This record gives sequence, structure tokens and C-alpha cells, in this order.
Amino acid sequence: MNKYEPLWKYLQVDGSNTLTLDFEQIKNIIGFDIDHSFLNYKKEAGQFGYQVKKISLKEKLIIFSKLIQKP
Repeated sequence: MNKYEPLWKYLQVDGSNTLTLDFEQIKNIIGFDIDHSFLNYKKEAGQFGYQVKKISLKEKLIIFSKLIQKP
């Protein structure tokens, strides 16, 4: 299990098409402050059906969107 897996599982359970989480919400989910290593791990969201759509350092939030499942 990598350090961001609780976040990916959270997204998967939520199931929303688009989900916006601020850094504090993410900290509550994963148990630590998000850091620059997130950029290396963000591609793993795809394994749980999501992609990172936008990272806003100014607003301190991340927007995730559900990947479209092909039939």
C-alpha cells in the first residue's frame, strides 16, 4: 500500500463524477499534509477509476474526475 492509497479508495467509494477536495480534507483522509511527492503518485488514481484534473496551489485544492469506462 502506498501512502496515497487511502485517498484513491476514498474517491472510489465516493463515486462522484467530479470531486473537489481541499488540502485539509485530503490531510484528514490520508493522515498527513500533502506534499510535492503527490505529483509522482497522482497517476495511480487511474487504477481506482479517477484522474487528477486540476491542482490549485493558490486555492489549496485538487479536482478529481472519474474516468470514462468504455463498454
